[in-house]
Amino acid sequence: MAAAAPAWRLPVVPMAIAGAWLIAVVAQATGNAALLHHHALIEDGPPLWVAAPLFLLAWQVMIAAMMLPASLPTIRVVEAAMRMLARPRRAWAAFLGAFAVVWTVFGLLAFMGDVVLHHVVDATPWLAARPWLIEASFLALAGAYQLAPLKRRSLSACRHPVGLLPATAPARRGSFQLGVDHGLVCFGTSWALMLVMFAEGFANLWWMVALTAVMVYETAGRHGQRAAAAVGVLLLLFAATILVTSWGAV
Repeated sequence: MAAAAPAWRLPVVPMAIAGAWLIAVVAQATGNAALLHHHALIEDGPPLWVAAPLFLLAWQVMIAAMMLPASLPTIRVVEAAMRMLARPRRAWAAFLGAFAVVWTVFGLLAFMGDVVLHHVVDATPWLAARPWLIEASFLALAGAYQLAPLKRRSLSACRHPVGLLPATAPARRGSFQLGVDHGLVCFGTSWALMLVMFAEGFANLWWMVALTAVMVYETAGRHGQRAAAAVGVLLLLFAATILVTSWGAV
């Protein structure tokens, strides 16, 4: 007979995932999602010191909705190991907090990079007249990374998360450090796809659904590595299609 689950084990991760998707759907349905799109915040939004925190709030929702489902194999392994600790709640909070920190830093860097990109586009009429070049570049970058050796190595680590843990208990390395380690492995696996999501913005619910499905299958599906390569080819074809059709219309 299976042992009873310890009292500290609340369904935190499933609740966070469900809550994030609920927020995304409601924001999309009410039209408020567009207000948190990085383009809107940078071009016609509030001052930067207000726009950046607003973007990061939306980014937290995307992290919870998209990256937590893709991290479930590792989360299960780490959660089981943390049951042996004297203070599992604190360890669990440190692990999830560190994971969020890694992706928040990436989101902030992406946002600030987009601020610079907007200034470059505004100062370059030729580029401003061809915004599809930027979209195609993001897609081509993501597609190329899907086929890169670093992507395969990072995805392999994500698919076999037991190697993340020390030989004994997670307390030896610290739960926060485990969260950082896992966040960096996930970053190596999914940063390019999340960059595409960043480019599409919080208002694009269909991209959220599609990219989440891709990342979940990559980490948990039987043919995750092959799927990653196939998605890379599709993204490259998508980028090429945008370039050919848009350039011909110029």
